[in-house]
Amino acid sequence: MRSADIPLSLYVHWPWCVRKCPYCDFNSHALTSSYDPSRQYIDALIHDLKHSIAYAQNRELISIFIGGGTPSLIAPQELERFLETVFSHFKVASDVEITLEANPGTVDTAHFKAYRSIGINRLSMGIQSFNDELLKRLGRIHNSEEAHKAIKIAQESFENFNLDVMFALPGQTLEELKFELNEAIAAQSTHLSFYQLTLEPNTVFAKHIPDNIPDPDVIYQMQDLVASTLETAGFEHYEVSGYAKPGKRCRHNLNYWQFGDYLACGAGAHSKVTLEDGTIIREARFMQPESYIKHAMKDSAVAHKRVVAKEEQSFEFMLNVLRLREGAPLDLLGERTALSLDDIQPGIAKAQSLGLMPQPLNRFVTTDKGWDFLSDVQEIFL
Repeated sequence: MRSADIPLSLYVHWPWCVRKCPYCDFNSHALTSSYDPSRQYIDALIHDLKHSIAYAQNRELISIFIGGGTPSLIAPQELERFLETVFSHFKVASDVEITLEANPGTVDTAHFKAYRSIGINRLSMGIQSFNDELLKRLGRIHNSEEAHKAIKIAQESFENFNLDVMFALPGQTLEELKFELNEAIAAQSTHLSFYQLTLEPNTVFAKHIPDNIPDPDVIYQMQDLVASTLETAGFEHYEVSGYAKPGKRCRHNLNYWQFGDYLACGAGAHSKVTLEDGTIIREARFMQPESYIKHAMKDSAVAHKRVVAKEEQSFEFMLNVLRLREGAPLDLLGERTALSLDDIQPGIAKAQSLGLMPQPLNRFVTTDKGWDFLSDVQEIFL
């Protein structure tokens, strides 16, 4: 394993949104006043970022992803200041992918054009649904009209943009899902992320389970409908929730799934980096925005740091690469971890005996049955 050969990305977390959605378990917090924290927070990000310079080991950043929260609340001039710092302190690939997440309820033409002019070349919008009633149930701040308006603005400003859409929503039928799929396809985006609603711990929906969530049989039909419809429309189903037009797979997420390295800055942001001696380090920043800012300005934003032990690496590796529909080459294990094929052979043999991985194994990939029971396959390597 040569750390110099492992691709490197950067994740940036913006922790604020207009209103916290009841299904959301991300580190996000509703802005409680009209105060714009952009300048103060960008100052903290810049301080935090300098902590990671040594981890880069002179590697190029192949992607930058600004997630949240709702990063489209960041003042464009402040985001430009941050990106200028990135480009001045790190090597950046000439074709770097720079993604910004956006909420349809917080966009306008001027902001999108400004983001595009400062180097953002990929947009990811959280549409979630085109159905006004379902949007209300999800606690979204936008309606379907605003979703369509935001899509039109995105089409005018970005050649490459993703839409996030959810399914298995409370009360949703297969016919309603067909409508969602048709609307998403008509948006002419280059990438679609279709997620099943899950009730995550410590969310409002987990404490107050909504009525009429589709039963497992209907959810399975919905998964099949999403995959078949989008593939017919020319999207490649390359990852559990990811569908891309040819050549438009999300480079940043692919680096995660291929067990690449990623630096991080921002409240609660997690990084994974491989040192020159092959040691894999994971770090997590302070989660609360105020605490994060205070610590970052003192150059101490990292709250937790740990070494990924060799015996943990098989699960972490498989947890990621098996999310890819076409899997990963066998050589990748030795390139990204301290493991050999012999180290994980017992897990592979068990998965094969259950029909969850193919025989012979030419790639780290599941069978169709394994794809349907992916979490079971991943747990074998725990």
